[in-house]
Amino acid sequence: MTTRIDCDTCVVRGLACHDCVVTVLLGPPPELSFDEEDRELLGALAAGGLVPPLRLVTAAEGPSEAGEPHPGAATA
Repeated sequence: MTTRIDCDTCVVRGLACHDCVVTVLLGPPPELSFDEEDRELLGALAAGGLVPPLRLVTAAEGPSEAGEPHPGAATA
């Protein structure tokens, strides 16, 4: 699985950029993609205290057109 990092979709962009692993490693890019192996390596670096953890936060999808909540959405 590949993780696509697009700083333009990060809802904490600007607030958390100073402490984001992407900014630490590369500066704030317009978009960056990581595969599963890359994410594991970044996790190991963060666990060792060498870089901050990835703090990508994307906006959740809204309800479907039928009014049903998104499959990953929390329910009351």
